[in-house]
Amino acid sequence: MSAFAHEPAAPGPDEHGTSAPSVRSEVGRLETVLVHRPGAELSRITPSNMGELLFDELLWVEHAQVEHDSFAGVLRDAGVEVLYIEDLLAEVVADRTLATELVTRHVTEAVCGPQAVDDVRALLLDEDPAALAGHLIAGVTVEEVGGIGGLVTSASAPSDPLVAPLPNLVFMRDASAWVGEGALLSPMRRSIRRRETDLLRTVYREHPRFADSPVWFGDQPQDTFPATFEGGDLLVVGERGLAIGLSERTTPSGVETLASRLFDAGIVDRILAVDLPKVRAAMHLDTIVTQVDVGTFLTYPQMTRSLDAYQVTAGPHGLHVDEAESFTDGLAWAAGLEAAHVIEPSFSSGRAEREQWNDANNTLAIRPGEVIAYERNVATNEVLDEAGIRVRTVPSFELPRGRGGPRCMSCPVRRTPLR
Repeated sequence: MSAFAHEPAAPGPDEHGTSAPSVRSEVGRLETVLVHRPGAELSRITPSNMGELLFDELLWVEHAQVEHDSFAGVLRDAGVEVLYIEDLLAEVVADRTLATELVTRHVTEAVCGPQAVDDVRALLLDEDPAALAGHLIAGVTVEEVGGIGGLVTSASAPSDPLVAPLPNLVFMRDASAWVGEGALLSPMRRSIRRRETDLLRTVYREHPRFADSPVWFGDQPQDTFPATFEGGDLLVVGERGLAIGLSERTTPSGVETLASRLFDAGIVDRILAVDLPKVRAAMHLDTIVTQVDVGTFLTYPQMTRSLDAYQVTAGPHGLHVDEAESFTDGLAWAAGLEAAHVIEPSFSSGRAEREQWNDANNTLAIRPGEVIAYERNVATNEVLDEAGIRVRTVPSFELPRGRGGPRCMSCPVRRTPLR
């Protein structure tokens, strides 16, 4: 029997008239999702800095926005409430005290030098809330601040950043994730992305929509390394079970710390830790496996067939760890199922590799048996259709260049419980 059979009802509307966050599965009907529409931060990517900013290619920004708008349109057509992080952040920084605290944290002498710090802070705090939120995401360049003097600006080109942009914020899944009625905030592996987490932390802590929701993990600014965790490595495969990838960006110490917190809080009982190849093509667990129906998973067999996986539970003296017989068996165990059904595309390895690179496996379930996928991944989408999974496609010329798919671009905040 599925672990979802006796799932309690999710919390109803809170005192603010909105439905309280609750995520107990990967495939329950998606009610509310958090996204970021790509903006000026993508225009800050150049051939000389794209590696530092974790991009392989330059995106045509305006076309990426059109594609993202199409993605949001598909979500709304399916009845999903779409929240934009930039709007929520603007509502938070409308409070002058909160705006000052946030700017002070993000604009420091260590970031832009002692001579520029006051000017950069003044520039930001003189803006209206929407513009301030936009700059916190897009960053601030030397030319935007004007003549300051000092070594930092003297040694920089006009387009060089004094505050780095956050072009990866479009992949909203990574900086946070919701499990049960609370949030996980990610201690990110790459320093260039850590401001993303603090923006999410600020919104979850200060926005009235989330202020009453607990934060299970990451409630304090990141102060440890290498204990890292990113939301793209987490799948809520069952009411009481998770699968978490040990990837190039999520470390065993990060997962062990996260598991201890969740077990102590009584949020889940089982966690499958999946040891991924430390390669770009398997950046996170959700790049090679996503859930498309209750008990049904789409996998990239060239990688998933040989994965080691560990079943983690709470023991009398800390965590208890057993090696899973196989990755698939481990998924079933974590999901509370007798067996997991796996959909494995069988087309040629070359075509599979091409489509996986363009995030064919990174689908977003909007209800059981119905997913959003990139239209360019024709072969994988046909395999899903033949397996009885309804696929809603979105345009995908530019967005895949950032190495993230529909699941990467979304942070579910509320899903209807499975019954």
